[in-house]
Amino acid sequence: MIVEIATPDDLSKLLAFREEAAAWLSALGSDQWRRPYPADRLLATIEAGTVFMVRDGGTTAATITLTPEAEDGLWTSEELAEPSMFVNKLTVARTHAGRDLGGRLLDWAGDRAYRSGASWLRLDAWTTNEALQRYYLRHGFEHVRTVTEGGAVNGGPRVSGWLAQRPARLDNGHNLLDRSPDPTSISVV
Repeated sequence: MIVEIATPDDLSKLLAFREEAAAWLSALGSDQWRRPYPADRLLATIEAGTVFMVRDGGTTAATITLTPEAEDGLWTSEELAEPSMFVNKLTVARTHAGRDLGGRLLDWAGDRAYRSGASWLRLDAWTTNEALQRYYLRHGFEHVRTVTEGGAVNGGPRVSGWLAQRPARLDNGHNLLDRSPDPTSISVV
């Protein structure tokens, strides 16, 4: 499978991924991602070069957003002083579920974060999705804290404030062919 940088042509696929994931999560009893993500915000992240697509032949198998920018109100100023990359919107197509593609993509992200100079790979997960939280813990993340104050990017109360991190590290075991541009060095604010 190949990792490529997303282009604006991928916007409709990304929105469809989110709808597919929301329907699957709803069937499991979760309210995660029921509120649509603003297409203009998603397009802005694509144009910023932080959205990546995993292609399996002619099929899009997964997506991940990896950015040095943290969502406001989640991480402390001390944490933000540490070089970090943040995972967002990790989604695996249902056609590729059950193969730990998400775990391999997290390993790819940790490798990319390390190569950019980050010490940490960080994420925020849905506060009520305990299965997702256990998934991240199984993949080497440690729970930092849960933040419930503030608002969500797409409106409403904050719902994705379960914070976790793991050290960024070189990892060639993900077996994903990375055709995206080399990562740029991050700077700490």
